[in-house]
Amino acid sequence: MPSKLNTSSNHNSTITKTPANPGIINLPLEGTNLNREEQSDRDLSQIVKKLEQTLEKHRGERQIIVIQDFPDPDALSSAWTYQLIAEKYEIQCDIVYSGTLSHQENIALVKLTNLPAKRKTAPSFQAEDLSVYQGCVLVDSQGTNSQLFPIIEQAKIPLVVVIDHHSKQKDLLAEFIDLRSQTRATATILTQYLQEGLLNFNTSNTKHIKCATALMHGLRSDTNRLMQAQEEDFLAAAYLSRFYDSQLLNAVLQSARSRRVMDVIERSLRNRMIKNNFSIAGVGYLRYDDRDAIPQAADFLVTEEDIHTAVVYGIVHDEDDDIEVVIGSLRTTKLTLDPDEFIKEVFGQDNYGRFFGGGRHMAGGFEIPVGFLGSFNDNSDYAKLKWEVFDTQIKQKLLRLVNPDDDVIQTD
Repeated sequence: MPSKLNTSSNHNSTITKTPANPGIINLPLEGTNLNREEQSDRDLSQIVKKLEQTLEKHRGERQIIVIQDFPDPDALSSAWTYQLIAEKYEIQCDIVYSGTLSHQENIALVKLTNLPAKRKTAPSFQAEDLSVYQGCVLVDSQGTNSQLFPIIEQAKIPLVVVIDHHSKQKDLLAEFIDLRSQTRATATILTQYLQEGLLNFNTSNTKHIKCATALMHGLRSDTNRLMQAQEEDFLAAAYLSRFYDSQLLNAVLQSARSRRVMDVIERSLRNRMIKNNFSIAGVGYLRYDDRDAIPQAADFLVTEEDIHTAVVYGIVHDEDDDIEVVIGSLRTTKLTLDPDEFIKEVFGQDNYGRFFGGGRHMAGGFEIPVGFLGSFNDNSDYAKLKWEVFDTQIKQKLLRLVNPDDDVIQTD
């Protein structure tokens, strides 16, 4: 998520060079994030120094910054910050994602700040000349939630930098890796880089003001309006408070929900099943552009009295690729429930060993391909039957953990 790193872990971290390639540095990985109470202030300085060296090594190059397919404020703001830092080293960066911005706050953030992120569909991206890029950067992602990253790997563009606050998802080989699973937001990590002098924000620079505002929104978003923030997040917010535009942030936060989002929330209320303080709701079919309505519905359901966890899901139809995916979102206020562990235990892995979902503090999500049963069908009876099959199966899997004594769903 300033000059202090996360203090919630009891693990020591080491910075070691890979014998086979002395240019590659292994920064904190899952379970070994830096700990301020055990390490000196030199740890952050060492990280920043290594990043400076990496950027200097690639001075004058062109890099592509890949963020998750459906970027949130944390990903958008962090990628923009890296882009601005890289400009100091004459590195030109393009920020790309393959999904859509459907949440009203994300749309407002990009529009009001002129945030330079570009949507690239996988087919069009594959047809581009990627040889113009000398390096790839992953921000708030490890490539597992991007349709573009495999294309970049196939094009043999070297992975230069990885910065993320999620648990380790796959083995990555990069010159600079900063993974901190106990940090609440990637925006906090990027703000710490700023505090260490990688870039000096200036209140007379409009772009800096807008980027600081985006970072504040990203930090606020991933810490549930700072209610789940740690010391490092508050320190980052205090630093950003010198530069951000409060009126601009307020305009982003007050963006109105669309009627389609309200319709999905209404469906979730109508269809919800309550078991052991869990609220579980299937909302049927959604357009690809409306998929962000699912987490908003989960946010709403978890506020109901005597509910500590909400799970909302639906089948999202992508008209461009004519595929369907079950998209789900989890929100919880229960401190002892780990969304990452819960979702991974419920839905497991695919044939390649990749989990269908995961999570972070108080939130999680999952995506399950419909497969050969997918694609649009005009037959309403078929569509209804398909939804009933997936709805029943998902509820069955959830109830094995939520209500293990009675996990059989009766159907007509």
